[in-house]
Amino acid sequence: MTSATQPEPLWSPSPDRIAAARITAFQAWAAERFGAPADGGYPALHSWSVDALDTFWQAIAEWFDVRFTTPYTSVLADRSMPGARWFTGSTLNYAEHALRAGEDPARADEPALISVDETHEPTPVTWAELRRQVGSLAAELRAAGVRPGDRVSGYLPNIPEAVVAFLATASVGGVWTSCAPDFGARSVLDRFQQVEPVVLFTVDGYRYGGKEHDRRETVAELRAELPSLRAVVHIPLLGTPAPEGTRAWADLTAADTEAVFEAVPFDHPLWVLYSSGTTGLPKAIVQSQGGILLEHLKQIGLHCELGPEDRFFWYTSTGWMMWNFLVSGLLTGTTVVLYDGSPGFPDTGAQWRIAERTRATLYGTSAAYVMACRKAEVHPSRDFDLSSVKAVATTGSPLPPDGFRWLHDEVAEDLWIVSVSGGTDVCSCFAGGVATLPVYIGELQAPGLGTDLQAWDPAGKPVIGEVGELVVTNPMPSMPIHFWNDPDGSRYHESYFEMFPGAWRHGDWITLTDRGSVIIHGRSDSTLNRQGVRMGSADIYEAVERLPEIKESLVIGLEEPNGGYWMPLFVHLAPGATLDDDLRDRIKATIRAELSPRHVPDEIIEVPAVPHTLTGKRIEVPVKRLLQGTPLAKAVNLGSVDRPELLDFYAELARSRK
Repeated sequence: MTSATQPEPLWSPSPDRIAAARITAFQAWAAERFGAPADGGYPALHSWSVDALDTFWQAIAEWFDVRFTTPYTSVLADRSMPGARWFTGSTLNYAEHALRAGEDPARADEPALISVDETHEPTPVTWAELRRQVGSLAAELRAAGVRPGDRVSGYLPNIPEAVVAFLATASVGGVWTSCAPDFGARSVLDRFQQVEPVVLFTVDGYRYGGKEHDRRETVAELRAELPSLRAVVHIPLLGTPAPEGTRAWADLTAADTEAVFEAVPFDHPLWVLYSSGTTGLPKAIVQSQGGILLEHLKQIGLHCELGPEDRFFWYTSTGWMMWNFLVSGLLTGTTVVLYDGSPGFPDTGAQWRIAERTRATLYGTSAAYVMACRKAEVHPSRDFDLSSVKAVATTGSPLPPDGFRWLHDEVAEDLWIVSVSGGTDVCSCFAGGVATLPVYIGELQAPGLGTDLQAWDPAGKPVIGEVGELVVTNPMPSMPIHFWNDPDGSRYHESYFEMFPGAWRHGDWITLTDRGSVIIHGRSDSTLNRQGVRMGSADIYEAVERLPEIKESLVIGLEEPNGGYWMPLFVHLAPGATLDDDLRDRIKATIRAELSPRHVPDEIIEVPAVPHTLTGKRIEVPVKRLLQGTPLAKAVNLGSVDRPELLDFYAELARSRK
């Protein structure tokens, strides 16, 4: 909530930093070329970007020199949501732009990718080598009969081969989709069977936490259960020979073949991403070549401030949209750092060591990792040379205020802290970083350019300084073109447009402050609603998990048949801690002091651990359903859960409460 007394920013950019920012240069150019406001800084630029939406996106296309093989006839022919039609009549290719930096002979031998595994030894892949491998593999895909619109799948870790396979797929107009190899067979099939891939790229296994994990049996199961496959490609990460009936990666990427880029319509599918699928089959979300190209150029080039001299590292896996976002760093000629391994091996400080070894300029991670480092008393600036790191970005969940303070104190005082929030649904950020604005503790700096972000009350009225539903009232190019196997669009419509017809309702609680910054309070579909007061679960996690005894927590609010409301707090304790009356009292006192008496749970219950989705998000809605008595098989898709056995505890608790 905002107040009459404005807080002091934690960090403010220097005048030199503002002057040198790419977003400053863009604003001056857009003012001269397109009539954008020359004065008023980012707030004025943002207002113009949503008021003159089609002009803004035309400016983005020109600023980043987007190559349209066929020119467009209009920027935004139809702005209805869903159904907006962008850059009608045009054709282009995403992969051509991702590999464009390699056309420059001066950059051919510079690294496009830096690959790191758990040895933490960086291995570069040059722009010339990346272009050559993509060209060779794309030619082999064409020879194997892969045509525009065909789906190509990867069961791969975050390694250079995954990037090559994706870019080769995009080159020929194919549609990419991937899962990480820690996903079990059922989870992968829930995703891939929906889209019927014709090619599957696989590894024989992967390394994680210092151990080798053999996945050959899982791969055999995938091959048996995907009858649409015409080819399977074997990548010997653990050194095993290619199984019978598969093709060897080395054979497909050996040729010195110039890449040929298929010109496809702007709204041609680029990839399929998936929702977490905790309560049913994952939604198969389809985004377009042109929409992602423009959105990611804007986001990475202007909001992340990344260019040819930068190195971009984000801890992710191929099963999370952040991998797709990371690979798009290539669009701005940026060197992309790929890390394949455990986020905390051999110790909690591992990611900082990778940032040091790769000379990352923007390092992205999860809010959970930042808080784990704080609890483990990691000291990044003391123990690592992080002089190259200009910004640390976080996502996955809201970064608590203590996380902001810890990054400021333990990494660098002059550190740009970029807390971002978006979604797989748009493969981008609704709000996040702006290099020319101050950073306030616990807040995202601003909504993104071209993103008409608002907080709405239940009546659909915009509110400032109050908690509301995250709503986007104008289309974004990267909004899904459709869901796979949703011919009448009904599933797409009910996912985002049912509550407020014509406006995208994302399912998060947010506050827009009168400073223009954004506070994220967590998911609205698992919202706590006590005595008519809505509360975000993230606020409770942030308060409770400051206590050293609490490793992680989960809070659920249940409307009971008798009109009552039960709000239990489940706590996973740190080693050696005991949930006694003293700790219970301290948890309650902390919540009461930092939030309000309304936030104090009815019961505090110890659990063996907190269940998560495969992409690391706490599972709230399925646990709520279990506690309401829904049978386990109907409450959750077990293939979407990292440790399904943990759910037995909640199912048993529900039975005992009857």
